[in-house]
Amino acid sequence: MSDPVTMITSLLRPVFADLNGGDAADPTVRPSDRADLQVNGALPLAKRVGANPRELAQLVLDSGVLDSVAADLEIAGPGFINVTLSPQFLSEQLALVAADDRLGVPLVDPLRYIVDYSSPNVAKEMHVGHLRTTVIGDALVRLLEFVGHRVVRENHIGDWGTPFGMLIEHLLDEGFTDAESTHAIADLNAFYKAANEQFEASAEFQERARQRVVLLQTGDPETIRLWELLVGVSTEHFNVVYDKLGVLLTDDDIAGESRYQPLMPDVVQRLRDAGLLTESDGADVVFAPGFENRDGDPLPLILQKRTGGFNYATSDLACVIDRVERVGADVMLYVVDAGQALHFQMVFA
Repeated sequence: MSDPVTMITSLLRPVFADLNGGDAADPTVRPSDRADLQVNGALPLAKRVGANPRELAQLVLDSGVLDSVAADLEIAGPGFINVTLSPQFLSEQLALVAADDRLGVPLVDPLRYIVDYSSPNVAKEMHVGHLRTTVIGDALVRLLEFVGHRVVRENHIGDWGTPFGMLIEHLLDEGFTDAESTHAIADLNAFYKAANEQFEASAEFQERARQRVVLLQTGDPETIRLWELLVGVSTEHFNVVYDKLGVLLTDDDIAGESRYQPLMPDVVQRLRDAGLLTESDGADVVFAPGFENRDGDPLPLILQKRTGGFNYATSDLACVIDRVERVGADVMLYVVDAGQALHFQMVFA
């Protein structure tokens, strides 16, 4: 069984085409608060063919195509058709659905979907916002797969950036330098808070953290090893939550910010080659049309800071390029907090 709107539409399309001289015309079937369904297509068709809409509606009824499915048919107002479905028709359709393993849901022509959801941060506990996007994102994945789409799940975790200099140095100070010792980090939030307090209290620690960021960004093997330890213990925490929720996400779905770091210079170069990049206060930015701050000035999307570092927008644009050109996405869905709406509107623009 198709849904009733789709089914009644398919019954009426040939009738409306005949009334339109053989050309397709939309019956415009909608749910109704006066009956089960309302057929509104006689009104626009009447304008097109120069006829009275009520008379066209009567011709639709005279065709008899709805007699087998309707208990009552009524022409209302200027030419609406109210359709009350018959109990026999509904019971027959429900019986068909009950006997169908797919409950009457048809398969579609498949597209490749990328669904970006969950997205926790390394060395931090997941909060309710992460849980919300995880549950909604997983529901979307299941629905899309059920109707036949090819779905790629991407858990875009926050696993890169300046805080990792601080976190790695705190890891060293605590002596958590191998996979076994990192299991002592039972509370990620407490670990992050302690690292931040040490950063705020010690100029010497701040300098070590800054140097560690440089080592991380330049691929120093020992720094990368310690970074991987942090990512690993955090992933274990995430998986405990995912197991309890029963969601589909696995380690194979992790697509952290770190994955896109090598692509970021190319993002900036592409924008420069396209003539979209502008220098503003020493930073490379894009002014997407239609976005302004409170003072009415153009709002910049920062791609590369004056220090040479990249921004979230650079990472998100790198994701788009990778998902389209490497993964072959037809559609990309981002399940994120509404507080990120402006950021993503500018990225998409």
